[in-house]
Amino acid sequence: MKKLTTILILQSMFMFSLMFIVNVATAQSDKDKELINDSKTAKTEFIKADGLMKSLFDNAYGYVIFPNIGKGGIAIAGATGNGIVYQKKTTVGKAKITQLNIGFQFGGQAYREVIFFENKETLDRFKENKIELSAQASAVAATSGASANVKFRDGVLIFTQEKGGLMYEASIGAQKFKFMTF
Repeated sequence: MKKLTTILILQSMFMFSLMFIVNVATAQSDKDKELINDSKTAKTEFIKADGLMKSLFDNAYGYVIFPNIGKGGIAIAGATGNGIVYQKKTTVGKAKITQLNIGFQFGGQAYREVIFFENKETLDRFKENKIELSAQASAVAATSGASANVKFRDGVLIFTQEKGGLMYEASIGAQKFKFMTF
């Protein structure tokens, strides 16, 4: 009888653990699905703002879309967001962006960002977490016709699109990225 009770307890613990793992995996999967859907919406919004960007999405070796980046601060500002990484048109992972700026700044804002990769080597550097970018220097605001004459710089091309908020700034800083597979 004691062995049977022990076996039943162990089976119950195993089933509980298995259900917990399945629930955590499903929750994470749901978060990833939501991020993928947000990235698709952001892609649509970028193309809507500048129809010429469709060609960039179609022809770039890869790209990462950060659909929701939040930024705020006074004197020192930070920003963070998550995105989806694509090689050609296939989802290959996700990424996290963090940004730190120092200088005159006040407020908060939400924006989107897309980074296009010109070739395999540049995307591979990104996936190896070896790309760090100046926060404002090379970003182009996604507006009608903005992508007509832009060129890749060091294998990357960056577009941003404001979603809301108000941020006054004259600052310097950097963006850092972390690539993760699903």
